[in-house]
Amino acid sequence: MLDGFLALADEWITRTPNEGGAAWFRGAIADVMHASTDRPLAVAIGLASRRLGKADLALTPHDKARAIALRPGLDPSEWSISQLARIAFMAASYTGDDAAFAVRFDSFCTTAEINELISLCRGLPVYPGAALLEPRAREAVRSGMKPVFEAVAHRNPYPSEIFTEDAWNQMVVKALFIGSSLWPIQGLDRRSNPHLARMLVGLAQERWAAGRPVSGEVWRCVAPHADSEGIAALVHAFDIGHDKERLAVALALQSAEAANAATTEQLPFRNAIRYLQDRLATENIAWSDLA
Repeated sequence: MLDGFLALADEWITRTPNEGGAAWFRGAIADVMHASTDRPLAVAIGLASRRLGKADLALTPHDKARAIALRPGLDPSEWSISQLARIAFMAASYTGDDAAFAVRFDSFCTTAEINELISLCRGLPVYPGAALLEPRAREAVRSGMKPVFEAVAHRNPYPSEIFTEDAWNQMVVKALFIGSSLWPIQGLDRRSNPHLARMLVGLAQERWAAGRPVSGEVWRCVAPHADSEGIAALVHAFDIGHDKERLAVALALQSAEAANAATTEQLPFRNAIRYLQDRLATENIAWSDLA
């Protein structure tokens, strides 16, 4: 998979108008691969934005499909050219020793400036020895810097595949605390669980008590596992919510019906929910529209 990723990175970078930058990238990759120390890797990561620029990758639908075919869940749609290069440099430093790679990755993340750290974290899906990288990934989602948190949490299959239930739940709750959307989190429905549902109901109750708003995305994780307290929270959210919040409750219940079909039947506004669910289908409303 590493070879395939490096081939994609080479193709996407060398087709940019910056021929000098593309030549530099290829030379830097070769230097990193054949290095006996980490110095060439540090130089390449440090120079990436200067040599290649910070423009977004111009990916076609075919490019994105190839990324997913290479590595399920791989989503480089919001990467920049320099981010792709930094990820490729880190991947190219792998010499077959998972533990040594994990130490190198952690060391570079420790000393990286924020843009380098975002790049390195976005590369988690393509690095080898995934389980050994978890401490650094968890450190990133504990970060108070929203872009660093989202580099791991958003459009990244790594957390849903590797994080324990506790780590996963903490990441989702942290997203709501820092005002980050849930919909770009891969595996959100698959990894939902009763403990997370109870945590989010508690969070919603605290915010209501303080007169603070509650994101409608909360109910996506609550509805599939709603107990009596969860159902009461759904009712309250619907009662006090405006159109957007009520649509979020309706979408959460629609998505949760297979997991917890009894939930909707226990609500006092079943007809209103069904009307809103018809609107969801007619207007093609998704979670990204309700965040």
